[in-house]
Amino acid sequence: MKTYKIAVLPGDGTGPEVVAEGVKVLQALESKMDSKFEFETYDFGGDRYLATGEVLPDSAVEELRSFHAIFLGAIGHPDVKPGILEKGILLRLRFELDQYINLRPVKLYPNVYTPVKDKGPEDIDFVVVRENCAGLYTGGGQIIKKGTPQEVAIQEMVYTRFDVDRCLRYAFDYTRRRNKKKTLTLCGKTNVLTFVYDLWERAFHEMGEKDYPDIKREYTHVDATTMWMVKNPEWFDVIVTGNMFGDIITDLGAMVQGGMGVAAGGNINPAGTSMFEPIGGSAPKYTGQNVINPLACICAAQMMLDHLREDKVAAILDQAIADFLASGALPGLGVSDIQKAGMSTSKIGDAIAQRAADMA
Repeated sequence: MKTYKIAVLPGDGTGPEVVAEGVKVLQALESKMDSKFEFETYDFGGDRYLATGEVLPDSAVEELRSFHAIFLGAIGHPDVKPGILEKGILLRLRFELDQYINLRPVKLYPNVYTPVKDKGPEDIDFVVVRENCAGLYTGGGQIIKKGTPQEVAIQEMVYTRFDVDRCLRYAFDYTRRRNKKKTLTLCGKTNVLTFVYDLWERAFHEMGEKDYPDIKREYTHVDATTMWMVKNPEWFDVIVTGNMFGDIITDLGAMVQGGMGVAAGGNINPAGTSMFEPIGGSAPKYTGQNVINPLACICAAQMMLDHLREDKVAAILDQAIADFLASGALPGLGVSDIQKAGMSTSKIGDAIAQRAADMA
């Protein structure tokens, strides 16, 4: 029996509450697996930083490399200056563990409201593959003559062919494995960013023609992508794009699929340790009240199962989430909706865990 070692980072605010429900659901699925989970919890977050002044020990990154995956609750503490924890934990792990893919499913579950008119679950089911370790977000650039009328700010978007190729290959492989429309769309801006996205476009077609003739290739400018995501989301299967554009369109995608309450993401190193998390924040004002929605964290657990190639149980959990939402147990995904329904963080976790455990 295989054992998956999972590092649990509950984090701040309501993070520990939602991650507990994700762990609960994973444990409920173990009876359906030929493998098991071994969880180890780490206290990295705001409370530790305030008590010790330490964000992430140098030894932690190496230790986390030994895990199959990291399961994260939330990062963000009201008493810690914004950026300290996010850069010191999330970005550091992303770069040092070389999690060069950010994976964001955009899936509308039954009975979840979307602001996109006349669209349902059959129309909104695509995935964004975002390059995660290069481009504008690496911090290249400088400010010259700061504070003067002649001030100059430079921010550099740098991509190597290596960066582009490995992201594209993951996207092609993912599209093939997903096996739905078998269509990969490159989102770029070749008419303005003529150097960077010329590289992306050439690499995209060269790789597709040579190694993935079964995958249909399409291209859209990023501005057109945002329009079509709202007007015709059913056109998309898998979208691949660079770091900045990916950051923007995945936030739009979260709204298209019904909001942060069901949005989950993965920071992926296909050959190393990947990290899975709900996209929403730590919601500190609700800490300890058992009223926060854990569905996004449970969706992150489903992503982790899929990444670990536990296809059967990943499909079971996806169906359990869909069935729970279709049941009408929640009138919406917000705190007031949960309270109105007489539900709670733990009751939602219990309900989905039970559904998953009962499914064949």
